[in-house]
Amino acid sequence: MTFILGTKDGMTQLFDEQGHAIPVTAISVEPNTVTQVKTVDTDGYNAIQVAAGERNEKQIKKPQQGHFAKSGRSNFKNVCEFRVDSTEGFSVGDTIDISSLEEGQKIIVSSVSKGKGFQGGVKRHNFSGGRRSHGNKHSEREGGSIGAGGPQRVFKGVKMPGRMGSDRITIKNLKVAKIDAENNRIFIKGALAGKRGDVVEIVTK
Repeated sequence: MTFILGTKDGMTQLFDEQGHAIPVTAISVEPNTVTQVKTVDTDGYNAIQVAAGERNEKQIKKPQQGHFAKSGRSNFKNVCEFRVDSTEGFSVGDTIDISSLEEGQKIIVSSVSKGKGFQGGVKRHNFSGGRRSHGNKHSEREGGSIGAGGPQRVFKGVKMPGRMGSDRITIKNLKVAKIDAENNRIFIKGALAGKRGDVVEIVTK
């Protein structure tokens, strides 16, 4: 099992040997550092904590700086924990880089989708809305009825307006289309959730 953190750069396209265009998402993958190794004996479960990126130490609280300093640096930006079956072969300070991935490899990618704020039912749940003619006034995009007459209440789970986006999205069986080791970038076939600069978690089995 391999895991690594990256940041989304945006989308582009590659061409295969037959000249077919392949839509891909570019991910920058800087070397990750193992900052903590959790075991069943000490923490109740097995996990590896990795960190990547860089930010001003003034923005990091001193307890967190001390925690990071055990791995050789104290100014990491992004931190994530991955559950593992066994922690053998991992120790604090180890580096996980782009060499752990291979072209054509199937991976699991998790990221946070773009936040769209408070949205109505038409945009949030693809409601059709009301008719635009025959006496319809000021209700083209209303949701319509939201409950039954008998119970005299609205059931839980009814699709209604509300906050949209900012959800954690996990996509399985994505394929690594290309690896650019010189620039620490990988190209993943297809689209990923999130905007440019968002953190992307990559896991391989």
